[in-house]
Amino acid sequence: MSASQKITFTGSGGDALAARLELPAGPPRAYAVFAHCFTCGKDAFAAARIARALTGHGIAVLRFDFTGLGQSDGDFGNTGFSSNIQDLIAAADHLRTHHAAPSLLIGHSLGGAAVLAARVHIPEVRAVATIGAPADPAHVAHLIHQARAEIEREGQATVSLGGREFCIRRAFLEDIAAQSQNERIRDLKAALMVMHSPTDEVVGVDNARLIFDAAKHPKSFVSLDGADHLLTRRADAAYVASVLAAWVARYLPAQPAEAGQPAQLSELSDSSEPSEPSEPVDDVVLPQGVVRVSEAGGHYPQAVAAGTHRYIVDEPAPLGSDTGPSPYDLLLSALGGCTSITLRMYAERKGWPLRKVTVSLSHDRVHAKDCEQCETTEGHVDRIDRRLQLEGPLTADQRARLLQIADMCPVHRTLTGEVVIRTELL
Repeated sequence: MSASQKITFTGSGGDALAARLELPAGPPRAYAVFAHCFTCGKDAFAAARIARALTGHGIAVLRFDFTGLGQSDGDFGNTGFSSNIQDLIAAADHLRTHHAAPSLLIGHSLGGAAVLAARVHIPEVRAVATIGAPADPAHVAHLIHQARAEIEREGQATVSLGGREFCIRRAFLEDIAAQSQNERIRDLKAALMVMHSPTDEVVGVDNARLIFDAAKHPKSFVSLDGADHLLTRRADAAYVASVLAAWVARYLPAQPAEAGQPAQLSELSDSSEPSEPSEPVDDVVLPQGVVRVSEAGGHYPQAVAAGTHRYIVDEPAPLGSDTGPSPYDLLLSALGGCTSITLRMYAERKGWPLRKVTVSLSHDRVHAKDCEQCETTEGHVDRIDRRLQLEGPLTADQRARLLQIADMCPVHRTLTGEVVIRTELL
């Protein structure tokens, strides 16, 4: 089951940068760094959904807030495109020190321009992907054109971007104007995937052509038909993740990445059907007994928060992506777990020699006429078969009593008693 870790690392200016490391269920095949769009953050829909989806393909993804944005420390007004590049290098250094160096860089919008520039400083990177990226970082200047005169005159100005106020200084404009991006793209020395919507109204699709033309092979282009710049539709983010995972499989290490070990490239291989696990729920710790479930991209994956625990619920293939247990799997798990705990508590209280409890369960719908214990005589009924394996030198009477106790576990009583479910719209 995939996991999400909240971490911090030191950025280019010495500030603490907030990050999330999305980990696959097993040992990561490779590590990636995701750079978000201009003035966005690591928790933007596209960043979260794409990062979580890639864990289904064995890729661990570090997404973080650039200096002065989101939950990271520092003053955004003192940052620029060059500091973003240095923050990316710092993120790669953190992975290299604590896990393994990234093999993949992914950048959205201005983050795409940043990963193209940072690649030369992260030699382990074998593939770079851009999403709606400008060919020249100076492209973002058009977002603040109304305040440009004031910035030039006063040295800085407060600009509203995406409904938020940011301090933009003259040094920022000078920094983005001084970037030699075309040269960086030409000397990328990594496989390149350029993804762009032909209807992008923020960064025109001509930028994708300029990036693609400047790059050397191997390079690929994917048109994100109908998508907006921020990939706000869940289906668009899921599509990006699935295509990206299939493409990058050709350039990832053949074995799980290990800290301190160089990546070994795999042979070209066919990619499997992509799964689309969900984005994590936020860091709020819910009260005991409260569970929250939210949709998280792809077909049917659900992100579940229970106390401090985070996990995924999904439908099995082919209906779903099979990135986590199904709702009925969890239902049976709840009954099995409760049964085993109840038997253990009872045996301990009695001092009985119960060494181990194993509970196997299955769910089915059967004809009511075939159920001898059911009051219902027509249609179908739900039936759960529960099988107990009790290990230890128990007497026949002790085993018989434990069989009775199994029906007394709280979840069993809930399932077989009268249950009222109240539903309201928030």
